[in-house]
Amino acid sequence: MGGRDRLRDHRGKRDFERTREPEGGGTAPGREPRFVVQIHDASTTHFDFRLQVGGVLKSWSVPKGPSAEPKDKRLAVPTEDHPLEYEEFEGVIPHGEYGGGTVLVWDHGTCEPLGHDRRGRPVDFAESLRRGHATFRLNGSKLRGPYALTRFRGGEEAWLLVRTAEGRSGGRGAPGPRRARSARTGRTLAQVVAAAGDGT
Repeated sequence: MGGRDRLRDHRGKRDFERTREPEGGGTAPGREPRFVVQIHDASTTHFDFRLQVGGVLKSWSVPKGPSAEPKDKRLAVPTEDHPLEYEEFEGVIPHGEYGGGTVLVWDHGTCEPLGHDRRGRPVDFAESLRRGHATFRLNGSKLRGPYALTRFRGGEEAWLLVRTAEGRSGGRGAPGPRRARSARTGRTLAQVVAAAGDGT
């Protein structure tokens, strides 16, 4: 399915005359897949974890945010696919719009798929996710090292996001959202709100 078709849910939930969120379709995939972790201060404050798969960002809501410790298991609930341009989105979604609230780019960087079959051949990343288990290495300014997403059975489709035990612990886990600073601008959530009020 093409990237534009995969963004139908994203577009259908938003009025782009009111929100500055990217509609999508203007960015071609780069040579290295990307990831972004955004703090979303909406009806509840949570982290959105997004991985580039093909021409979109596959997305999960992670209430406690990613951890840098292998022992920590983080619930990750799938949300709609987002456009690649969403990696750079930081700002305020208007009240009354889907997801209304403040968005801050806590971390972003490249994502290296790690899955291999029994013969040691690379496994397609999208296929790994479809099957319910994918491993990858994050190379961000805060999150670094190998991670895994694994689907588990429950009342609704849900996944676990964990840092795998391979190698040394690296990077920093998610902070308290109010103390967090943007990897793009160095701003806090409060400063993103203030900048939106100033029209900057």
